[in-house]
Amino acid sequence: MGRRSGILEFAVLGLLRESPMHGYELRKRLNTSLGVFRAFSYGSLYPCLKTLVQRGWLTEESGGPSEESSSAPLAGRRARIVYRLTAEGKERFEELLAQSGPDAWEDEHFGVRFAFFGQTSRDVRMRVLEGRRSRLEERLARMRASLARTRERLDDYTLELQRHGMESVEREVRWLNELIESERAGRDQRRGETPSDPSEEDTTK
Repeated sequence: MGRRSGILEFAVLGLLRESPMHGYELRKRLNTSLGVFRAFSYGSLYPCLKTLVQRGWLTEESGGPSEESSSAPLAGRRARIVYRLTAEGKERFEELLAQSGPDAWEDEHFGVRFAFFGQTSRDVRMRVLEGRRSRLEERLARMRASLARTRERLDDYTLELQRHGMESVEREVRWLNELIESERAGRDQRRGETPSDPSEEDTTK
């Protein structure tokens, strides 16, 4: 499975874990909540859904008339199919959620993975955030080296475009630093928590 179809599988399973949806609603959620899929069409989504059903990760249930055909005559309306996550599908999503390798750090993958951080374990979140930061720091170093080599040959507008690109990467690195520090602070706080001393309990009860 290609990278693009793999992240679509992850997103579909994750959204359906929240609640069952029909295809039209699922596509809207992909477009509005996960911007990387803004240009995705039914032609991309439905083959993915069919594959997930065949693998036993989703079930299809007949709902009401399709929302996108609501303006058609009643007799011609298609019944919409509601997709529901199975127990096996939930296990598959948990497997994908636990992955923290280089694919999770890539530009479009990271945004989708981050959207499901609320369901991701702290250790995996940290590995993904640190991996993303490392990837961007490498990219920033290459951009600076390239700019240093070619600065004298660039016109003002090309130079500004390259500077803008570098500033965007620098902003994301700072944002990642803040997230990583926040994650570490939360972890350290929980590690520092100790059970209350029984001797400190109110003895007047």
